[in-house]
Amino acid sequence: MTEPVLVLIVDDDFRVAGLHREIVAGRSGVQVLEPVYTAAAARAAVRDHAPDLLLADVYLPDGDGIALVRELDVDAFVITAASDAATVRRALRAGAHAMLIKPFPPALLAERIDAFVRFRNVLGADRTLDQEAVDRAVRILHGSASPIASRSPTEQLLLERLGDGECSAAEAAERAGISRATAQRHLSALVDRGLVEVSLRYGTTGRPEHRYRRRAGAGHVG
Repeated sequence: MTEPVLVLIVDDDFRVAGLHREIVAGRSGVQVLEPVYTAAAARAAVRDHAPDLLLADVYLPDGDGIALVRELDVDAFVITAASDAATVRRALRAGAHAMLIKPFPPALLAERIDAFVRFRNVLGADRTLDQEAVDRAVRILHGSASPIASRSPTEQLLLERLGDGECSAAEAAERAGISRATAQRHLSALVDRGLVEVSLRYGTTGRPEHRYRRRAGAGHVG
């Protein structure tokens, strides 16, 4: 199974930080650390816990959140009340994957977190990527791959045939009675929408094999 995405929230307002923590903690595939309230505490938490994602406010009592994002080698969202174009450009130049302007609906943060989990699932750790995988990860991160799009009958059949284990596209195709190319195409769409996880199995020779597993709760049409 894929390791949960570890999230660190950095915000000088402990009430806002707590609200954001509750939203993040409610998402699948995520583990959230206790929030921190200063840049110094964020540096220590990154050093001690190595989070996968930083949610950083811009205005911190001992520094600038965007500068912190630039400094730390961690994927990050910037969350701020600042809405001027210069701040937005600066956050993006610093490497922020997303910028959320306060106040925002809880569903927006939840959506961004879910997209980041799917993004990380596609990229994975220490795996070789082809262009299709890179393009798919970018689409997911920037919201052009919707997790709630309706499923086709073929996709629903594949979800049912995956069961609770994992299998290759060829094995899924055989179970569903369809071609491998068709299974591959629909499995990729299910990965984009966060309904299926993909990992790599490395053998002694040849290319690594993609292995697919249904995510919890993805077995029935909602």
